[in-house]
Amino acid sequence: MALHDDLCDVFHLHPAKVAALKRGLLGDESVTALAETFRLLGDSTRVRMLDALSRSELCVCDIARLLGLSESAVSHQLRLLRSLRLVRPRRVGRMVFYKLDDQHIVRLFEQGLEHVEERAARRAGLRKGRRPDLNSREREGAGTLSSGDSPEAAGVRVVAHARDRSVPREMKK
Repeated sequence: MALHDDLCDVFHLHPAKVAALKRGLLGDESVTALAETFRLLGDSTRVRMLDALSRSELCVCDIARLLGLSESAVSHQLRLLRSLRLVRPRRVGRMVFYKLDDQHIVRLFEQGLEHVEERAARRAGLRKGRRPDLNSREREGAGTLSSGDSPEAAGVRVVAHARDRSVPREMKK
């Protein structure tokens, strides 16, 4: 793969689209919180714990036995998950049971799993020589130009060739 294969051959701007999207982008606080949530979900031990907790409310001892971890390790991981409200405790006497905090977490976990399983199925199809189905956006050609369309006709403002980066200074913002 060449160094610049991910660049467009033509540099063009959609000023109205960029301005509209910019107004709707997440704020700094939301970006930080979401990144932290995904960072915590990026650990295989915590994913295994969330998998177990998505199926049943469990105490630390049960999670430790189920996953082959020490109770101390489980408690540490639960403390991190609890700090971002991914799991919530329920005390019954001297026992503390944990479950996923709410349906948002359950859906996030299920959608992530669905994405992973779809990718695995698509890769398995490629290994067998099958072409994966295109998603609806690709079938409809969303965001692309037909061979006969000019960029200007599609509302695209062509500025300069991307490789030479000879973009006027006011366009580089």
